[in-house]
Amino acid sequence: MTTGTPIMISVPNTDQRGHDYKEMSLAYRPSHADATYDFKYGVRSVEGGGRSSARETIGRVAAGAIAKKVLKKYSGTEVLAYVSKVHEVVLPEELVDHETLAFDQIENNIVRCPNPEYAEKMIAAIDAVRVRGDSIGGVVTCIVKNCPRGLGSPVFDKLEALLAQAAMSLPASKGFEIGSGFAGTNLTGSQHNDEFYMDGSGRMRTRTNRSGGIQGGISNGEIITMRVAFKPTATISRKQNTVTRDKIETELIARGRHDPCVVPRAVPMVEAMVALVLLDQLMAQQAQGYLLGINPELQDPLHRFEIANAE
Repeated sequence: MTTGTPIMISVPNTDQRGHDYKEMSLAYRPSHADATYDFKYGVRSVEGGGRSSARETIGRVAAGAIAKKVLKKYSGTEVLAYVSKVHEVVLPEELVDHETLAFDQIENNIVRCPNPEYAEKMIAAIDAVRVRGDSIGGVVTCIVKNCPRGLGSPVFDKLEALLAQAAMSLPASKGFEIGSGFAGTNLTGSQHNDEFYMDGSGRMRTRTNRSGGIQGGISNGEIITMRVAFKPTATISRKQNTVTRDKIETELIARGRHDPCVVPRAVPMVEAMVALVLLDQLMAQQAQGYLLGINPELQDPLHRFEIANAE
């Protein structure tokens, strides 16, 4: 039970292996942050990679766990992410029902794919590249169910912009899509538009959800859908050409423990960042949108979930 005071979480790393980074202290890893940290600061944390290491995301996930609890309790909001692509193995969208998708389905296997058949294909793809000392990337799909309407602000703080910034701040992230994403460019306006209708409970809904639950930068109450692309792990055990800190061309074989695919590990990271953004916007909407409500007939109340549960 929280007491209202700041929450501090400390995780000691009792399994450091600094000697694994000996070669990397002299030569830059291709496509890693080693070189750019030196470009910017002139110094870097060699052992473990410092802030460029995905170890830093443990703080995000811990804070995200608290945010998810608040969202669930206050507005019934649930954030779920899963692996939808590993290299060339693509999980067909029609095989996942976002309306019924549950946490246990995702956590049922080590790649966090809710479809057992495609999970096995993804595992095989990762194993095949691992034995070659190489790596592969993929895509994490994230959905938000029961998101309150009205989250996000026009212009600079649109909800999808905040979600994109949060997702793209994660290590190894390289792309972000919301709703139809880039595929929406293949459609006409009449094909892409989400038409409105009134459901059986008198609530306005959309028949389709190509907008991904966000219109005009503001949540519309439908399921928010987004996808985050993650590149192949930069640190691999295959020989690569690079340059030393002394500007001498050389070859590098990285050693140590490095994932052949970071995508399954990224699932809780994406969930955490999305939850943190939504909680920030929930508090902002409570303060800005309802402190002095200008049109309560149209503004969607945030207490809908609590009233429904109380009844």
